[in-house]
Amino acid sequence: MFAGSVEEVKDRMIDRETVKNVAKLARLGLSEEEIDIFGSQLSVILENFAILREADVSGVSPTSHASRLTNVMRDDVPQPSYPPELLLANAPDQEDNYLKVPAVLDGGES
Repeated sequence: MFAGSVEEVKDRMIDRETVKNVAKLARLGLSEEEIDIFGSQLSVILENFAILREADVSGVSPTSHASRLTNVMRDDVPQPSYPPELLLANAPDQEDNYLKVPAVLDGGES
């Protein structure tokens, strides 16, 4: 989609029909002025991509994340929890150490 050089992209501006099509796909209602503004902005974005494509990245290894950190989460070790009676102390309705709520699928009574 993007040309290799900056000159090729500068010569090719995003046309109004492309902006209208993208707006339609995104379900955006754009005024005529907004179509012109967004067309210019999208062209600048494409110019920036072309500039980035010219950068020599031959010595840079591909990464899937900007940070070199690996798993920084703690180990998932079971720990004692609060007793159910304490957790359910303020529950409006409970049964067998569970919250009791109205049924959702069968008409409303629990």
